[in-house]
This record gives sequence, structure tokens and C-alpha cells, in this order.
Amino acid sequence: MISSIKYKFLSDLFKIIDRIWVNHISIKFITTPLVFITILLSNVLISQTSGLSHNYRIYPSDITQTEVFITISPINENILFSSCNTLSFIPFFVSEGIYTSTDGGSNWSGSDSCSGNPIDFHGGDPGIAIDKDQRFIITRLGRSPFLGLYSHFSYDNGQTWTTQTAISNDDLERASVSTDTKNNSSYYGRTYASWVKFAPPYPVMFSFVGSGSESWSSPQQINNPPNRSAGGDNAIGPDGTIHTCWAGVTNTSPFKEIYVGTAYSENGGDSWSVTENAFEVNGITGLLPYKGNIRVNGLPGIDVDKTDGERRGWVYVVTGQKDLLPAGTDPDIILNVSTDGGLTWSNGIRVNQDPFNNGKTQYFPSVHVDRYGGVNIIFYDDRNTTSDSTGVFLARSLDGGQTWKEWPISDHNFKPEAIGGLGQGYQGDNIDLTSTSEKLIPVWMDNSTGNYQIWTTQINFSEINFIDIEVSSSEILNQNFPNPFTDGTTIRYEVFENSHVSLTISNNFGYTIKTIINEMKKPGKYSITISANDLGLNSGTYYYSINYSDYHQTKTMVLID
Repeated sequence: MISSIKYKFLSDLFKIIDRIWVNHISIKFITTPLVFITILLSNVLISQTSGLSHNYRIYPSDITQTEVFITISPINENILFSSCNTLSFIPFFVSEGIYTSTDGGSNWSGSDSCSGNPIDFHGGDPGIAIDKDQRFIITRLGRSPFLGLYSHFSYDNGQTWTTQTAISNDDLERASVSTDTKNNSSYYGRTYASWVKFAPPYPVMFSFVGSGSESWSSPQQINNPPNRSAGGDNAIGPDGTIHTCWAGVTNTSPFKEIYVGTAYSENGGDSWSVTENAFEVNGITGLLPYKGNIRVNGLPGIDVDKTDGERRGWVYVVTGQKDLLPAGTDPDIILNVSTDGGLTWSNGIRVNQDPFNNGKTQYFPSVHVDRYGGVNIIFYDDRNTTSDSTGVFLARSLDGGQTWKEWPISDHNFKPEAIGGLGQGYQGDNIDLTSTSEKLIPVWMDNSTGNYQIWTTQINFSEINFIDIEVSSSEILNQNFPNPFTDGTTIRYEVFENSHVSLTISNNFGYTIKTIINEMKKPGKYSITISANDLGLNSGTYYYSINYSDYHQTKTMVLID
């Protein structure tokens, strides 16, 4: 019989072998089995240090934990606050989890129930923040007779909570919450909530609470949408500008996302600049029959670069889409970027870099811009497992979303299942991440223990910058230059192995207009200049795609008169 210690060692060893195979981590100069084992042991240490393989539950419990969020103190990065929907059916129970860490996420304490009175009428759907004074804030829905949106405050890092304060008595969707922690802002210390009101015209609503106050402003309507709004998220820019986004959806079930609306306010929410249709989307709203018929959505998430770098003030919105380029026929993660503070938006950028239309499913993205300007997106992804299961991936961009590197951050997969009694296909709709100066800290829900729980890992920036994924499809295709262009433009790309390469141009409907390369290529860097006249192109948006071996990438180019 193999001892438990030896069994765990062999198990961990084979996991590392599998991880190396899956991620193509470069291992060079392996000449003997001893050297091979030594390098494997080194990778075990790297994995444990980086958090790319060691996952753990932040608060193990028999209570279901779903729709998870995390935030960090602006004055002490070791203090973290996480929350989620907590629920049980026998006996019936619904509340909001209160989980805190005072050592940067290594250890957690808390409760599966928010203790703010009246505790018997909490309705879940938390929104969380820690303000400039390290005051914990949670918003949540109420249950009859306290329908609407309510908040609680904690002045002792989540140990005790105030009695509920009403924000809105409307029937509404979960509120998104953010707080202004920039001391150069005129609204430093304000905390903002935005939500969708469940009454025609289904607008996005808004309220704020000041520093030191527990009274929220009267709810204000941000938009007057032509289609009903859904979801919604908000974030604060480096100068205190509030940015919010939402999905415009069809007016009949299943309320599919067809565009993203955005708005921003430069005066603390007194007035708003609204773009009802900032860019079109084709959301993934519906059920995934091959994943336990779970219900998914393509609702947008938002974050802003608050660094002093070259992309300061850039706004990023992420969605789940399919059947609209650059998304393929299976669910993909799509990012749109505003480089002018929300006035205009880029075309979509495909974040996940697995081969195009390969039948793999990515969903529930969450975006976070760290203090180094890195754009980080986590999402569920089944490319390393069977279609009935999923893991969690991290995609990271250091150039404003143009190119990406990816890492699987879950050390095991799980089979999603719907939680009975909570509506068709419900398993929760949100995952989240934050960061310190040293690491990323994601949270997600995973039912591998028998019920959904919050799982996390710690991903050191030094390690994800150090580990070299041998070939990343983010490196094969560069953005055309110039772009936009009036006549000619140059496309550069790189080939890593002897392969048959195709480079095609397609229109907004996905039809291939021209195949400009279709031949064998040796490893190397290449470029090709194309002429709009030669291709018979009119002004508009086009997509160019490269395919070879297992690599695929699509980028957008714009032809103007």
C-alpha cells in the first residue's frame, strides 16, 4: 500500500507534469531523470509560491455560497472583504456572507450571515466596498415586508454591523458598489451604488453616501433606455469620474443582451453623459445544456486604469458573447476599450486565445486593472477539460488589451450544476478579483465539495511575469499599422513552426472577403501590405484572422475615406 505522504507526492508530481504539458512551460537541457525530477520539484515550489496551482476555500461551510465578490482596503492592503449569496433550503435561510482577511488573503474568518438587523429579512445579492476610512459597506436586497435595497456599515472590519439603512424601496436588481479612494478627487470618500429598476423603462438608478454618513442620497435615474436595461457595473476613475455600464436587452424573454450602454459623471453623480448604445454585443444569455443546464449571461463588467501611466483613465468593459465577431460560434470573452474617458469605444477584442470556433466555452468574466496598469480578466473556461466541466483562467494584458497571456488558475475542474429552487438554471452570475501591490487575488464559486463554495488562490505578479508559456497566440499577430487607414496598411505576424498559414479578411457578418495568405511558412517574422483598392474594400470595419497549427487570432482594422 502506498503511504498517504507518498501518494500525495506522486499525485502532486503528476499534476505538475500535466500542467507542464497543458501550458507548454519551457523546460530546457533535461538530460537525466534526476535533473527532470529536480526541475519538477522546482516547479512545485514555483506553483505553490505563485498560487497558479494551490486553491483553497476562504470559509469552508455546509451553506451554499454563490455570486462572489472581493474588495481591498485602500489604506491597508492586508485587509480584504469578500461576500456572496448564502443560502440553505432546510431550514430556509438566505443572507450575505461576511468574510475578512487581515493578512492579505492567506487566512480568513467571518460568518455565512450578515448580522445587521433585521437579520430575518435579508435577501442576498450583496454589493461591497471599503471606503477611505476603512469602513466596510454592504448593500443587499430585502425580503417582504422590507422590499428594496438596503445597506449596513461596519466600523470593526466586518465583526459587527449597523441596523439596515434604506436606499431604495423599488423592485430592483443587485446593486454594484464602488468607492472613491483618490484624495485628489473632489468627491473623495463617497461610495456609489447603481442598479436596474424593475419597472418601465427599466432604467439604471444611482445613489451615493458620503464619508462618515449613513444616509444615502435620493435615487436618481441615469438613463431613459429604448430597451430595458439589465445588469450593470460601476467603477471610479483616477480623478473621481464615475463610470457605469449596463446591457440593453431584448424586451421579451430570455432578454438577450444586444448592446452595452455607458455613462459617466464628472460631478459626483449630479449629472450624467449617457450613451445608450455604446457598442453592439451578442450576449450568451440562456442555458448551457452540456453544463447541467446552468443559466449564463453576457452582462458587462467595468474597470478604469487609475495609475499614473500612459493609459491613465482608460476604461475597460468586458462581456461574454458569441456569433458576433470577434467572438466565435462558441461563448468567448470580449473586451471593449475607451481611451478617451468613455466618449468613444474600440471594436471588440477577443480575450481568450484558444483556437477560434473550437467548441470550448468561456463565461462569467470579471475585469480588474491593477496598480501597474495590467488588465486582468478571470473567467470560467473548459479548454482543459470535458464539456460538462470547467476550470478558471486568468488573462492578463500589459498593453491596454491588445495582446494577452493566459494561465489556468484553478488546480482542479468541477461540473457546474443548477441550484434547485432558485429559478431555471441558477448557479450564481458573478466571480471577482482584486489585487495588492504584490499579487492578484481572485474568487470564484465551485461545487466540487458537493455544494457551491468560494474558492481562491494567490497569484504573485513576480511569478506570472517570470513563468514563460512557450507559445502564446497573443504573440502571433500584431495590430495593423496604420489603423485606421485610408489606402494601404501593413499586417505583421510571426510563425513559430513549419506550418500551413492562412490570413483572411472578413466583414462584420463574418463572411470572408479575401484570403491574402494561404501557404506553407517557415518559422520567422513576416509582414504584408494590403491595398484597399486591390481588395475592393469600402470604408468600414473589417477583421483579419490568422490560422496555423493550433493557433488562431483575430484583430480589427478600420478603413476610412
